[in-house]
Amino acid sequence: MKARSVPVRTPAITPEIMLRAYAAGIFPMAESADDPGLFWVEPEIRGIIPLDRFHLSARLARTVRADRFEIRVDSAFDAVIAACAEAKPDRAETWINARIREIFGALFALGHVHTVECWREGRLVGGLYGLSLGGAFFGESMFHRETDASKVALVHLVARLKRGGYRLLDTQFQTGHLAQFGTIEIPRDDYRHLLDEALRHRGDWNAWPASAPVSGREALAQL
Repeated sequence: MKARSVPVRTPAITPEIMLRAYAAGIFPMAESADDPGLFWVEPEIRGIIPLDRFHLSARLARTVRADRFEIRVDSAFDAVIAACAEAKPDRAETWINARIREIFGALFALGHVHTVECWREGRLVGGLYGLSLGGAFFGESMFHRETDASKVALVHLVARLKRGGYRLLDTQFQTGHLAQFGTIEIPRDDYRHLLDEALRHRGDWNAWPASAPVSGREALAQL
C-alpha cells in the first residue's frame, strides 16, 4: 500500500472540513485508538467495488436469502463504530480514535454517515458504517461477532446503493477479505475521475426507507 499522509492538529477538523476532504479524495486515520491526533491519507492506489460487478458467492447468496439476521439501518451508530474500533486477535490496534468517533457521530446526526446492521435475537452481531456524499459511498469499517454477519451487511449495503442510484463504492484499500467481492485497485488519478463523476449525482440512501425492513430476497433481486 502506498499512500501520502499529512499529520493534522485534532482541533482543526470539523464535520464540514471532513466532507470537503472526502470530496477531494482524502480521508483521516489515527495511529491508534489512544492517539489524539489524526493524519490525512491519499492512497496512490485506491480500492473500489464496482457496483455493477459485485461478486456474490452461491453460498453467501443462500445465507442472505435465508434471512439469518435481521437487517437494520441507521439504528445503532454508536454501537457499530464502537464494535469496529475493538481490538481483535488479528488486529491489536485500531485507527478509529475518539476524535474520529466524535466527528463521524456529528456527520451521522447530519445524515452523511450511515450504518447497515445485522441483529440476531436482539443482539448486534455484525455491521458496517460509511460516509455518503453525492453519488459516492465511502466504506469505513465493518465487524462481525457471528459468521458471515459483516458479509451479509455488505451485500445489503451494495443492494441499497444500487437501488439509490449511487455511482461509487470506495473501500479505500484492497484487502484479501474484500477481494472476494470483486474489489479492484485503480490509480489515484482514475479514482479522482470516478469520484468527480459520482459527486455530480445524488444518491438516495432512503430509496428503501430506513424504517422498512428489507429481506434477503429483495436485496438479491436488486443485485
